[in-house]
Amino acid sequence: MKILYFANSRIPTEKAYGLQIMKTCEALAENGVSVDLILPTRKNRPFKGIDVFEYYGVKKNFEIKRILSHDPNWLMILPNGIFIKAQIFFFSLSLFLFLFFKQSKKDFIFYTRDEYLLPILLNFSKKVFWEAHTLPRNGKHYLKFWHKCVGIVAITEGLKKDLIKLGLEENKIMVAPDGVDLKNFELRIKNYELRARFNLPADKKIVMYTGHLYDWKGTQTLAEAAEFLNDDAIVVFIGGTDFDLKNFKNKNRELIEKGKILLLGQRPPREIPEFLAVADCLILPNSGKENRSEKYTSPMKMFEYLAAGKPIVASNLPSIKEILNQDNAVLVEADKPEEFARGIVKVLTDDPECSGLAQKISAQAKEDSKKYSWLKRVEKILNFIR
Repeated sequence: MKILYFANSRIPTEKAYGLQIMKTCEALAENGVSVDLILPTRKNRPFKGIDVFEYYGVKKNFEIKRILSHDPNWLMILPNGIFIKAQIFFFSLSLFLFLFFKQSKKDFIFYTRDEYLLPILLNFSKKVFWEAHTLPRNGKHYLKFWHKCVGIVAITEGLKKDLIKLGLEENKIMVAPDGVDLKNFELRIKNYELRARFNLPADKKIVMYTGHLYDWKGTQTLAEAAEFLNDDAIVVFIGGTDFDLKNFKNKNRELIEKGKILLLGQRPPREIPEFLAVADCLILPNSGKENRSEKYTSPMKMFEYLAAGKPIVASNLPSIKEILNQDNAVLVEADKPEEFARGIVKVLTDDPECSGLAQKISAQAKEDSKKYSWLKRVEKILNFIR
């Protein structure tokens, strides 16, 4: 089987989709599939000269092919919405030409998570699969193309249900949540050694969040929850673009100065398991104010948290509850800082009423993570494709 995975993405990138795409391609290849990842020749200056496979800790068992895509510097001065549309136009044109001149394309399976590429891909193949991560605002515009796809891989049940409501056949859609590379969490380094390496305090309980600082991720809720924690705990944030980090620092300067929160910025994916191993508690504070958070998200950090085998405190949202439950996490009301603080205290405390809670949910989280390896995810997808 030959799969061409099309992604109009800057890879490597500071965003989670880069890791998700690379791990999916690696797992496809490990399942015996011949895979080409088709990317644009886009500039991503912070990652200049970095080997993409090494950055993501991924085997070189598939090929990356880049097609020339016009991405001139002057486009960056345009408003973001216009810039994105211009970039999509140039990549779509290059993709059309690439497929027009490609030989034997009819024998290949086309796979993408970019719905706006479907009109072009469907022109050149009847074997097109779309991996749905959210519903675009103009979803009805793409409905006819989704109908023409052989199949759709949705990352949550909530997303599948909304696609069915739009008129898509149920048997055309499978659900495959995101995954985790379990071998990366087989660490033998001691906690105090990792804390020293990362300059983290040795005398505090570490409450940790990894990922972006977008509003819908609920990170401001977590920052405000830090105010309700004792001084023996510190909330550590890992991730965020330079722009978001600057805004987040300005908004929470007082908490930073008081030593309540610590921002470590972007770190390579290969370091994340070591950071999680240092934590006493891991937080998933997604907001319930947007559909993409409430119903559609399948955060990779959630599966990494499970694999880390540490107590998890998370928002009590439908998307999150597809994976987390009262046996492997503490679920609290979204967008409520005091509720998150109570949940954190619950797993950090020595209160007899909570005796053994942290150990119990941590052990169950570790066990549950075994169901969500990238290999198992891709095995299900391949069975669906076949």
